[in-house]
Amino acid sequence: MDNGDRIDTIVIDFSKAFDLVPHDRLLMKIAISGVDSRIVAWVRECLRGRTHRVKVGGQLSEEVRVTCGVPQGSILGPLLFLAYVNDIWRNIESIIRLFADDCVIYQKIINNEDIDSLQEDLDRLGEWAAKNAMKINPSKCEAVRFTRVRVKKPLNYMIGDRLTLWHRSFTFKF
Repeated sequence: MDNGDRIDTIVIDFSKAFDLVPHDRLLMKIAISGVDSRIVAWVRECLRGRTHRVKVGGQLSEEVRVTCGVPQGSILGPLLFLAYVNDIWRNIESIIRLFADDCVIYQKIINNEDIDSLQEDLDRLGEWAAKNAMKINPSKCEAVRFTRVRVKKPLNYMIGDRLTLWHRSFTFKF
């Protein structure tokens, strides 16, 4: 921004991200990352045998085996989620940042090719999400432009099922 460049940023919302992580794929990703096999076995034991049941109006449902989702409310949950999404950056040229289930992708925009490149990365991110059982909620995603100069052209990035993202533009004066 000190050089007068603009940065287009897309904030991505993954719907129910911690609940959708498939255990078998998570364990495979951890194993191929080079982690010691004892840690993979330990994580497998933490996830194995988990069940859920529901109580409605005094009636208790049958137990159902849980095959996806990471434990929430513990240190382990976000760590396992990050291990699962650790390959999200592959094939993405823009800068991508993760913190737990929050994702931001951004790029310096100098010309229309940079806009096209960021859109292509959003398309690849959507493909990654579909392949990895993650659901992007386009209505909660937002495109933000950071710049020191007024830009009249609106942001027109799209994601997922091709819905236009909500957008804002911030102009900073120093």
